[in-house]
Amino acid sequence: MEFRRIGDVEVSAIGLGGMPMSIEGRPDEERSVRTIHAALDAGVTLIDTADAYHLYANDVGHNETLIARALASYGGDTSAVLVATKGGHLRPGDGSWTLNGSPEYIKEACEASLKRLGVEAIGLYQFHRPDPKTPYEDSVGAIRDLLDAGKIRMAGVSNANPERIRLSQEILGGRLVSVQNQFSPAFRGSEPELELCHELGIAFLPWSPFGGITEAGELGQRFAAFAQVAAARGVSAHRVCLAWMLAKSPVVIPIPGASRPASIEDSVRAVELELTPDELALLNQ
Repeated sequence: MEFRRIGDVEVSAIGLGGMPMSIEGRPDEERSVRTIHAALDAGVTLIDTADAYHLYANDVGHNETLIARALASYGGDTSAVLVATKGGHLRPGDGSWTLNGSPEYIKEACEASLKRLGVEAIGLYQFHRPDPKTPYEDSVGAIRDLLDAGKIRMAGVSNANPERIRLSQEILGGRLVSVQNQFSPAFRGSEPELELCHELGIAFLPWSPFGGITEAGELGQRFAAFAQVAAARGVSAHRVCLAWMLAKSPVVIPIPGASRPASIEDSVRAVELELTPDELALLNQ
């Protein structure tokens, strides 16, 4: 496994995104636990979750609870595993997503996440998504307060533009360690944020990194280049996708979602795939 940094913590270059194990189409818990254990076996030391990764109004934090159980039941050492969670997004239970970025809510959400994860301090806590009803500086100010109080060890933001990344860095007194934005072959609109993170030395965590790639590994016409490279290398298009991201910058740490052991086992092997300059030029088009 290759390793990269989030703040002062070294983590695997490929993380595990927990959302598919808890929202629509989620598998039974036994398969999810096997998926998390397979990730740990493969050297993954970053697991990303959120209190909003659940289906029903009465199972808020389903994914956090699942991850805590999987870590507790794992036979090996999990002391190096960084669990990153988020607050500020909500799911009322009807399939919709809502927002609450009020400082009061974020602090309450953090306390609830602490209990579900069974820890004294959350390794990485991220403001999930800007709330138009709450000034952004107030929301990030709550994250700062949690950091100062020792409730969280590191602070990040998600779904933030460059202006808000810089503002967050200012509010947090230079302690912003990560930005989690959508980035994939299909969605490259976060290139400016990735470049800013590279400039500032802040980890960039692409969510939904397989956007544009179907479950079968086939790509739409626009992204045929990924299929072409995958076929030539004899690997999955998903692996090519992650290798392409890793080559973007040493601050990039993709967090592909998975709900099957085979999926995360394939993803982690992206660290072994070194793409040529010609391949990267083709994929960057």
